[in-house]
Amino acid sequence: MTEDASLLSLFLSSFLGATLLPGGSELVLFGVLKMHPNLFASALVVATIGNTLGGMSSYLIGRILPERKPGKGLAWVQQYGVFALLFAWAPIIGDALCVAAGWLRLNALQVVLLMALGKFVRYWVVAQTSSLF
Repeated sequence: MTEDASLLSLFLSSFLGATLLPGGSELVLFGVLKMHPNLFASALVVATIGNTLGGMSSYLIGRILPERKPGKGLAWVQQYGVFALLFAWAPIIGDALCVAAGWLRLNALQVVLLMALGKFVRYWVVAQTSSLF
């Protein structure tokens, strides 16, 4: 697979993995870095942007939900505020946190920044591990 095709696949996997659809973007990142180790920085950026945009699509879903229906991640987001979005990468609860942040109408700029930071750190750890194998 070419470098461009690898990065496109990584972006799509990262985006879809952050929506309500199941995905394994960490495995795709791992594979891209095994095939193209020179793409370390590019792959981190692409995966982070794709996953953050996918998370923001869940945030937008939360924004359009009627205000009378709280979501599953609501208690965490109410307790920790926008900082709960540092865990938007986590399986199962991550999507709920993003939807809850939208439902609570948290500041979108703060949400995207903290979400991206959490997702970047997760991908950085995966990328670092790929160099061990």
